[in-house]
Amino acid sequence: MMQFANRLAPLQANVFADMDRAKARARAAGKAVIDLSLGSSDLPTPPHVLQAIAQSLTDPTTHGYLLFNGTQAFRQAAAEWYVHKFGVAVDPETEVLPLIGSQEGTAHLPLAVLNPGDFALLLDPGYPSHAGGVYLAGGQIYPMPLREEAGFLPVFEDVPAPVLAQSRMMVLSYPHNPTTAIAPLSFFQQAVTFCQQHNLVLVHDFPYADLVFDSTPPPSVLQADPDKTVSIEFFTMSKSYNMGGFRVGYAIGNVELIAALRQIKAVVDFNQYLGILNGAIAALTGPQNGVHAALEIFRDRRDAFVQAMHDIGWSVPSPTAAMYVWAKLPPSWSDRSIDFSTQLVEATGVAVAPGAGFGKSGEGYVRFALMHESSILQAAVQRMAEFLG
Repeated sequence: MMQFANRLAPLQANVFADMDRAKARARAAGKAVIDLSLGSSDLPTPPHVLQAIAQSLTDPTTHGYLLFNGTQAFRQAAAEWYVHKFGVAVDPETEVLPLIGSQEGTAHLPLAVLNPGDFALLLDPGYPSHAGGVYLAGGQIYPMPLREEAGFLPVFEDVPAPVLAQSRMMVLSYPHNPTTAIAPLSFFQQAVTFCQQHNLVLVHDFPYADLVFDSTPPPSVLQADPDKTVSIEFFTMSKSYNMGGFRVGYAIGNVELIAALRQIKAVVDFNQYLGILNGAIAALTGPQNGVHAALEIFRDRRDAFVQAMHDIGWSVPSPTAAMYVWAKLPPSWSDRSIDFSTQLVEATGVAVAPGAGFGKSGEGYVRFALMHESSILQAAVQRMAEFLG
């Protein structure tokens, strides 16, 4: 019998793979699936971004391997974007690293930071790939519970001293997936101080920087750590610029962390096609009206969905950020988010993400991704109303 590495064991349980199979069964049974389970934007990539990529295709100098020095123009654009947006000075040569989406960063950085047995402090609930990278590095996870009464922010003082003594990194992500919570700058200042005191690397996954519905933009962790003493931040082009399929993002932060992550990348991959980076440069430096238009579309969808849910008697909060609604399950399903989600899609074709898939503290919730037009979202709510009786 073929033998596999022990590191695969914690990766075998995957709620989202189970949901994918449930969706397949629903389609096989003739259900028209409305998929609200995946956070992949259905909006088009801006035309000027596509034009930059298209022009690159006919340029044979873009067709070869792309090494670090060939990414200079992209790194410069990313650094200037940060200066303009957050007022944080960034050195594009030593403090920026292109990524194949921010998920690559969160998956690979633990390989540079953790030794086997070291702890990483992760949000619970949180994005599943954060845990996956820790497991691949042979690390242990200490889940920091997020409670509604605390604004879905972790309480650093609750981390046990023996765990803290063995911890090497903390991963945060605000605006938060799945809860949609926003963290104020004061929270990040506390996090930076905590990580400085305990010699922790502070990782901030920041994909929803532009998807905030009120007038106050969310802070970058680098605003709380402008000297980049302990911090690294990951940004992706997937959400702000609808470029999920192009797989492009970047890391900005501490010089030593950027260098270490670059060492890991050198073993695993080169960079993506230069034409994609040219598109990303166009996104970062070109007109931002597409970002604002997408925000208004998601605002309209949020309002329509939340109103429809209230109309059927399911009270859900109106999120102030991101492209999701994080909803408490009705009492009869309160501790069965996976059962609810699988039975719902098989009975109605409406697919949602069970809260348990994001961690133990996510049980009792489901996440709705607003990846359809308002009329389709309203139709999904009506199907759920019939399912709930």
